[in-house]
Amino acid sequence: MKKLLYLKDEDLKQYIEKIFLGYRETISDAKKILNKYSLGVAHNKVIHLISLYEGITISDLLRKLKVTKQSLNRVLKDLINLKAIEYKKDKIDTRIKHVYLTDEGHKLFDEIFTAQKKRIYQAFLNSKSNEVVSFDNVLKKIINGKV
Repeated sequence: MKKLLYLKDEDLKQYIEKIFLGYRETISDAKKILNKYSLGVAHNKVIHLISLYEGITISDLLRKLKVTKQSLNRVLKDLINLKAIEYKKDKIDTRIKHVYLTDEGHKLFDEIFTAQKKRIYQAFLNSKSNEVVSFDNVLKKIINGKV
């Protein structure tokens, strides 16, 4: 890692805390809705990914979430019981399952997203455009960075 002279350990600790608090608050918006359905944060992550990548395969979900097959299966089973998702077999290789949100799943996603969107939208609305672009670039570097 390059030494950034202007960033001291205390500054970095503060940024890590802000990332944690931002995540906590954004997830707390979702939890209010998830609790109504007896769902947790893991369910929210899966619903969100399926909404972004409609027809995503189980193996791609596992890769993106970096969880065990057992953990993912528990979450998927809950979502199937709620009739929020459905599987469709691949047309070429029937061993591959694609996951889709059902109409109920889309409603659930929209309810969660609407709650979370308010916080993010307000933050962006009260920021300068260069701050939004810089924020996005820094987040990408945090996500894709080498440790």
